Amino acid sequence: MTELEDLREQNATLRKRLQRLRRGERDDLGYLFVVTYGRSGSTLVAGLLNTLPGYLIRGENRDALHHLFLFHQTLLTESSRGPKANLRKRTHPFWGIADFPPRKSLAGIRRLVVDTVLRPKPDTRVTGFKEIRWYRADMEEYVAWLREVFPGARFLVNTRAHEDVLKSAWWADGDPERNAEHLMETERRMLALADSLGDAAYRIHYDDYVADPTVLQGMFAWLGEEWDEATVRATMAVRHSI
Repeated sequence: MTELEDLREQNATLRKRLQRLRRGERDDLGYLFVVTYGRSGSTLVAGLLNTLPGYLIRGENRDALHHLFLFHQTLLTESSRGPKANLRKRTHPFWGIADFPPRKSLAGIRRLVVDTVLRPKPDTRVTGFKEIRWYRADMEEYVAWLREVFPGARFLVNTRAHEDVLKSAWWADGDPERNAEHLMETERRMLALADSLGDAAYRIHYDDYVADPTVLQGMFAWLGEEWDEATVRATMAVRHSI
């Protein structure tokens, strides 16, 4: 490639990035999601993550993105139901659905979530949220979809001793035995998910890092961030919702 061709390629790349920025798109963000269940210490985890320069990890949104997942999957499924030629006929009851654009849908959902849920600041490098509602039957498919919407997304899986989780007021309603079974099955699937994601996931356990905050050095290394024990200990000294 000649120097002139190289400059033209660089200019084309810059023009594309400028177009994305004009549309309000951020192409320089990393994404991190905390996967856990209620009363596991996840608010503290978010607090620890938010001490990192350039990190903005939001709290729960009552699994709002799952609705967007169902929206996308429904249209994707229906757009492939039957021959495309038939679906494109004006006389067909599903006329128009054949040309549902999956890539535009994913890009539009990403813009929507970034603009309304995550709302990164100019200096934000990594954004995401923590959520406790990962118990749905389609969790694995949903996470796979999240990785399509947010390229390079990573998942931090947080657990806690079940006896302490279950005795909290948040878990007081319902049958204790069924609650324990639900918690056990949810965690089993979360851990299996983490294993399936390889380097895109990392596991931490509340009881371990509360007893010895230095065990979080592994998490910091996984994130590629500098370990700051003083800041970690200072953050953990502040009461968070657990």
